[in-house]
Amino acid sequence: MNTNVHQQHILQERKKLIATYLCNIFDTLNDGLYITDKEGVTLAVNSMYENLTGLRAEDLLGKNVQTLVETGIFDLALNQEVVLKKKTLTAVQINRKTRKVVLVAHPIFDYDDDVEMVVTYVRDIALISQFKDQVAAQRQLIDSFQQNIKQEESSLYLTPKSKIMQKLFTQIHKIAKTDATVLYLGETGVGKDIMAKELHKNSNRRDNSFVKVDCTCIPENLIESELFGYAAGAFSGADSKGKRGLFEIADKGTLFLDEIGELPLPIQGKLLRVLQDGEIRRVGATFTKKINVRIIAATNRDLAREVEKGNFRSDLFYRLQVAVINIPPLRDREEDLLELIYFFIKQFNARYKRQVTLCSMAEEVMRNYAWPGNLRELENLIHSLVVTCDNNMIQVDDLPTAMVTKSTVDSTCKVINMNLNDFNGKNFKGIMAEVETQLLKNAVSVYGSIPKAAKALGLNRSTVFRKLQKTECVDTEN
Repeated sequence: MNTNVHQQHILQERKKLIATYLCNIFDTLNDGLYITDKEGVTLAVNSMYENLTGLRAEDLLGKNVQTLVETGIFDLALNQEVVLKKKTLTAVQINRKTRKVVLVAHPIFDYDDDVEMVVTYVRDIALISQFKDQVAAQRQLIDSFQQNIKQEESSLYLTPKSKIMQKLFTQIHKIAKTDATVLYLGETGVGKDIMAKELHKNSNRRDNSFVKVDCTCIPENLIESELFGYAAGAFSGADSKGKRGLFEIADKGTLFLDEIGELPLPIQGKLLRVLQDGEIRRVGATFTKKINVRIIAATNRDLAREVEKGNFRSDLFYRLQVAVINIPPLRDREEDLLELIYFFIKQFNARYKRQVTLCSMAEEVMRNYAWPGNLRELENLIHSLVVTCDNNMIQVDDLPTAMVTKSTVDSTCKVINMNLNDFNGKNFKGIMAEVETQLLKNAVSVYGSIPKAAKALGLNRSTVFRKLQKTECVDTEN
């Protein structure tokens, strides 16, 4: 045996040894493994391959896959095509045992970037079909779950009890049928994004994109390219193919510009041109492009005042005032408050598999709170209470201190929770008088004056004055 032949023999044996070791390593996988050299000679198969195909390793090792195809062991092999095209290929193979498997053949390259070996993963097609069925079933469950959530949200927001919100939804559904630009006004957390989605859902664009842009979250130096996109090579580091902006992504749909009052003045000018002409120009482009986008804007700022200060363009302000909708704060929607509280409790109970509820006194505290953070504050508070509550009943002590002290229920709760010894031997009538006094004092503190407290409690002003005068706690100026 000459030296070259001897070296080739040693190299071939080394390949077999390496392949065998690799197969032993991959015996723990659920995939079969079939390894050949670049000529198609079978170097190794793992035990999982034998299990999947019903073929034995000793009938395959050392044989060329093309020979195995010609003799009917299996109907096709990918090795020659993988070596020729130098890329991964996939096919379905049937062998003489009538087993159907999926082949995924990968080229293994040497230092000269030539294919040295082909490693083929073999997967049971029946198992893949089972996985597909499982994925489809899971997707159906997820779709069902999401649909239930949407239905619950719909029942919450589309059937408000307060007259002010019923009128608001009537207005939204009426405007939705048009293509007018809409401006939502309201305090932080009132649900402007929810109302924007509601308008889109009831519009003729419902089957197209709804794209939300939070104008406070995009850096000023990036906001133009994010909104309008950029042309190829527009600036250093730009994608060589350019990039679509959010206006293009929302084409034929709705673009929701949340907190529009935060937009820089130069971007306001470009937005005005979009509203007037229905065209955009990417950063660095020399041509404009027609788009068909409905704009919904929202802000918690007084835009008229911002115009006076020079922070907002007057022409854009007037352009946005086609359909202006004021969303009331939560404190003006008392009839909806309890529905919202128990909606969020139900939502977070389901998420965390709990059965938390609210005691009547804690409920009363929440009813008497002003909710400066509106829906967002309410949702986050309920989330926190459901997560942290030690038992299944939210008590007054579980509520934030600031909330309790600002409620007319605060002092009453403290008095009711006192031990009878704390009343220094007073009888029931005396105890109730103290409870009444504490409630009235707290009401005056919260509402700022006796007349306002009396009105809130449904009492006559003179009655409140007389009862407090007995305790010498009346400010005669109020």
